[in-house]
Amino acid sequence: MKKLLKKTLQLILPVVLGGFILFWVYRDFDITKVGDVLMHGTSWWWMLFSLLFGVFAQVFRGWRWRQTLEPLDAFPKRSDCVNAIFVSYAASLVIPRIGEVSRCGILAKYDNVSFAKSLGTVVTERLVDTLTILLITGITVLLQMSVFVAFLQHTGIKIPSVLHLLTSVWFYIVLFCFIGVVILLYYLRKTLFFYERVKGFVLNIWEGIMSLKSVRNIPLFIFYTLAIWACYFFHFYFTFYCFAFTAHLGMIAALIMFVGGTFAVIVPTPNGAGPWHFAIISMMMLYGVNVTDAGIFALIVHGIQTFLVVLLGVYGLAALPFANRHRK
Repeated sequence: MKKLLKKTLQLILPVVLGGFILFWVYRDFDITKVGDVLMHGTSWWWMLFSLLFGVFAQVFRGWRWRQTLEPLDAFPKRSDCVNAIFVSYAASLVIPRIGEVSRCGILAKYDNVSFAKSLGTVVTERLVDTLTILLITGITVLLQMSVFVAFLQHTGIKIPSVLHLLTSVWFYIVLFCFIGVVILLYYLRKTLFFYERVKGFVLNIWEGIMSLKSVRNIPLFIFYTLAIWACYFFHFYFTFYCFAFTAHLGMIAALIMFVGGTFAVIVPTPNGAGPWHFAIISMMMLYGVNVTDAGIFALIVHGIQTFLVVLLGVYGLAALPFANRHRK
């Protein structure tokens, strides 16, 4: 009964959190305007072009993952790694972060790769990605410090009085985001404690983490990492050209919003729903886009990009058994 309750909460809490934030962000929004822009005000050629980079980002991630597995004498099929990534992102829409575990299970099933060792390489990947986004963030903040300061003031994080802080809707949105991250860290802590009880399993994970030291082609690994994040950025940036009200925004504005959106999706909601909208709308308003247009942009772009994740996940689920149909 306790396990069932825990699993139910893991399913429901992210949806409730994301739904609550979306409700507050769009509580006074005329949703009918979204349909009109979607049908008559969207450049679908630009949208399709941006989606290509979303696909490439996951493909490069699959190739990089395979590279980190090679020092462990694990040589899964390249296509299996990519399809596992497709499935993992789709799975994380149901339970945030579950995709990291599911992709390791896929390689264990189809390529006989040690689950624990592959999980260790996933930890390594996340550490590399964290360092990369911190580097991007540092450069972006230095370039546009005034914009970030304005964003913090606009969202109620830095304001002159406690009374104003407590009456800011944005403050409560940020507070709920923080609570969501704390809940995620709590579950991760409990998971790590469980692993620590199983010494052999932990040692295998550690071996996977240390696999980065033995990667055979470091320049290729760096290229894959840069390609992943460049594709993520262009996946977002080219959507600006889909709408007349964002086409004038430049690459620097896109970079700032990209950084803000990347940190927003840390909050454990399905594909960052809610926190991502909040961050993008707030930052777009700083660049002169009115709140209605910014809200339309966030809903359409996030919705279509999420649909792409679902499509790729379905493709991955179908392709894996087909590509491995001759395996005994």
